[in-house]
Amino acid sequence: MSTVAPVSLVTGANRGIGRETARQLAVLGHTVLLCARRLEDAERAADDLAGLPGTVLPRRLDVTDPAGVRALARSVEGDFGRLDVLVNNAAINYDTAARAVDVDIEEVHRTLESNLFGAWRMTQAFLPLLHRSAHPRVVNVSSESGSLETMSGGTPAYGISKAALNALTRKFADELRAERILVNAVCPGWIATDMGGPAGGPVDQGAAGAVWAATLPDTGPSGGFFRDGRPLPW
Repeated sequence: MSTVAPVSLVTGANRGIGRETARQLAVLGHTVLLCARRLEDAERAADDLAGLPGTVLPRRLDVTDPAGVRALARSVEGDFGRLDVLVNNAAINYDTAARAVDVDIEEVHRTLESNLFGAWRMTQAFLPLLHRSAHPRVVNVSSESGSLETMSGGTPAYGISKAALNALTRKFADELRAERILVNAVCPGWIATDMGGPAGGPVDQGAAGAVWAATLPDTGPSGGFFRDGRPLPW
């Protein structure tokens, strides 16, 4: 990375893996835009991360709001003129009790709007700013529940949203390869968060894979699906 502080944006970053990803990037000296649906949540999380080598700045963002996404892109352009790292972390609805045969389709639609279309919308909106970066990276925080090779029944909305996010990762990676933008999907694993429950692993371990993908060298992979820096089956 350049000696100028990289500018990174993390969605859904007021808690859990998103917050820890923001923290780890700030430890590395990045200027981190910590995004949450409510500004007060983003401000609280940013205050908690004060004093790190990098700067953590709170931003309000709902990835399902197209106008809000465009407004944030304009704000980042005005403040920094570029974006170096986009971490699409925001996700909802780990619907373990649901089944595909009778799930409420409107619930699936809401999940896709956040987990798939939110990441799609963000990547499109911030592509002009990523093009201005010397080392642009897009990280889609996915899940092994979206792996077609290991997929089984249950968790329909979440699992299908992550399978679709993986497919989107491949599309963007191939279309942007000539423009040297590395796009990868990462699975944090089962992590102790509000979504994952208390029995999972430490949150710093889950965030480390996203940070790894965010800081890959220019010779690093693109269009892959990884956990702990190791490939996962699609």
